[in-house]
Amino acid sequence: MKLTVHHLNLVAGNTAGMTDFYTKILGLKDMPERNSGRITKDKYQGSTSFVSDGKVEFHLSQADHNVGFRTGHHVNPLDRGHLAFRTDDLASFKKLLEENNIPYSNYGVWGMAGWDQIFFYDPAGNVIEVHEVLEGSPQK
Repeated sequence: MKLTVHHLNLVAGNTAGMTDFYTKILGLKDMPERNSGRITKDKYQGSTSFVSDGKVEFHLSQADHNVGFRTGHHVNPLDRGHLAFRTDDLASFKKLLEENNIPYSNYGVWGMAGWDQIFFYDPAGNVIEVHEVLEGSPQK
């Protein structure tokens, strides 16, 4: 099972201001093409922009403190943000969490088309995402 850092999700009230800051001040590149894979459902309709340094993405999302309630999951990835890892074997990673008694929220394909996503807490309460890109997904 391979795991790599994929993105850091930062949550804010003003995503346009965050995008401006990260592109103009920190020199990250805007990724408007990533929006085409975003799934907008009745459970979250906030704005998200995507920027990258060429290796790691930053997802700049509008805060939504009630997503956990609306989705029925105990982990809310849009309250304080999260760090995301990509794996090539999500089933094995879930088994690892279960063997270590670490509860997780299985969101499935929720935020991005073709990404099977789970969210859980680290020992300090930070939210971590692990996702696998499903075969045939246009979203790499």
